[in-house]
Amino acid sequence: MRLADLGPRICILGPSNSGKSTLAAAIGAAHGHDVIHLDLLYHHPNSDWEPRPKDEFIALHDMAIQGDRWVIDGNYSRGFPQRLARATGLILLDIPTAASLLRYVRRTLFERHGRAGGLEGCKDSIKWIMIHHIGVVTPRNRKRYAELFRQTDLPKIGLLSARDIDRFYRTEALQPVRPGRISP
Repeated sequence: MRLADLGPRICILGPSNSGKSTLAAAIGAAHGHDVIHLDLLYHHPNSDWEPRPKDEFIALHDMAIQGDRWVIDGNYSRGFPQRLARATGLILLDIPTAASLLRYVRRTLFERHGRAGGLEGCKDSIKWIMIHHIGVVTPRNRKRYAELFRQTDLPKIGLLSARDIDRFYRTEALQPVRPGRISP
């Protein structure tokens, strides 16, 4: 299956720090989709990743998915039903936990300015809670994402390794968007 087969509204799911935001920005830049980074809707800008109230996040989420042409990255399961009801295609990224941890450290230390999905006004730092989330919580979530992917009737693409992701970028002629930020 090719990217063009996924239609105009694409959801990207996967573990934390698997490359969802980078892929969403690349697809948006190459194909003219609005790019919606759920982390930016979930957290207050100019904060240290402080979450918004749940009802405020869901209102922002539901408004964002009303567009005709978008690519959205992030999980936030409370929005799955309405997001998947509007989606025309799904991409699942699933890289190993060790690779996610390495990506987290690299992006936090070296990609502080202008990385796709980065929170405006936030100076990232290594957080033990995030390391715990990637190392302990994400492996459980990974199973849930895989099951959701398996059960959906949407056109879908599974990228189940870093090699698959790299091949997808090449096959679809996508380029990572750096520096700069595409926001909702």
